[in-house]
Amino acid sequence: MTQKQKTVVVGMSGGVDSSVCAYLLKQQGYRVIGLFMKNWEENDGTDCSARWDYDDVATVCAHLSIPFYSINFVKEYQQQVFDSFLHDYRRGWTPNPDILCNREIKFKVFFEHAMKLGADYLATGHYCRTESGKLLKGIDNRKDQSYFLNAVTGSVLRKVLFPLGELHKTEVREIAQQAGLTTAHKKDSTGICFIGERHFESFLASYIQGARGAFQTLDGEVVGEHRGAMFYTIGQRKHLGLGGAGDAWYVVGKNMQSNIVFVERGHMHPALLTTSVTLSDISWVNDNIAPFNSLRCQAKIRYRQEDQACTLTLLPQGALKVDFDTPQRAAACGQSVAFYQGDVCLGGGFICHVTPNRHVSHTTHADHFREPQLA
Repeated sequence: MTQKQKTVVVGMSGGVDSSVCAYLLKQQGYRVIGLFMKNWEENDGTDCSARWDYDDVATVCAHLSIPFYSINFVKEYQQQVFDSFLHDYRRGWTPNPDILCNREIKFKVFFEHAMKLGADYLATGHYCRTESGKLLKGIDNRKDQSYFLNAVTGSVLRKVLFPLGELHKTEVREIAQQAGLTTAHKKDSTGICFIGERHFESFLASYIQGARGAFQTLDGEVVGEHRGAMFYTIGQRKHLGLGGAGDAWYVVGKNMQSNIVFVERGHMHPALLTTSVTLSDISWVNDNIAPFNSLRCQAKIRYRQEDQACTLTLLPQGALKVDFDTPQRAAACGQSVAFYQGDVCLGGGFICHVTPNRHVSHTTHADHFREPQLA
């Protein structure tokens, strides 16, 4: 089969990245099919943003003379991503729905649907690269999205194309403009995966009922009142409503049972620092990774963080302990940690326990330092 006979289904979001992705693949001689995925419905039935995105997809596909279809995965997204997202927030964690969305929706049910359409490959506008089932960082360090794909397996990645992985964002914008794509200057989407940018606390409050409680220092001093412990995350500075002279206040811990949010002054307060976290729900991009008891690599606990040198240690029941060479700030249960060796993303897992800083004697913020849930 020649390349010109091969079919690629492109996940079309209505943004400039997926538009250029489809354009480049057609230029390379593939038979390209656009596929728009709807994963979210507004409670009031308006869905304005989704309709605008769909219209942009239709316009781009017409301009490129490629067919396109729409698929509805609202039910799957609710059950496999959003329900888990709410569950984690209710227990005081800080989930990253983008990781689950990629693992359970984009590169699982969406991927399977593309294969059923007769596709040889699925393609998306992510800024990353693949090589023989390995996941590599994108060339543009400022846009690299391999962190968000750390739970996608190599068996899937062998049938996925990332045309933007070798490009910088500025080049993508230029290509879109030269190709006459209407999305060339469209603002990048932000916010929760497929839900978009929201006033986060108000959005979360429509699903989770919070109870007012105390902002309290680690010494037990009450310094204010919060709107519900689940609405705050470790390291948060904004929207606390705490004033007074001195350094800004930061969330350093939570006790969900007592509905207390612990705060201290200072961006680098010792209670915000840790050198060790425990992970569960581990994923390896390469299913054939060699067995190990201890592995030196790099890791990061959030998108756009610089790679941090660390050691992975295998624990019972498949969990991992990550010991960082230098203290990490604001690690929180529910966050995803991605592992790297150079440009290669090895996989990742979700924080289920943060080891307390040994220089902090207070233990009343125990819900921040949650015991591992490995069963």
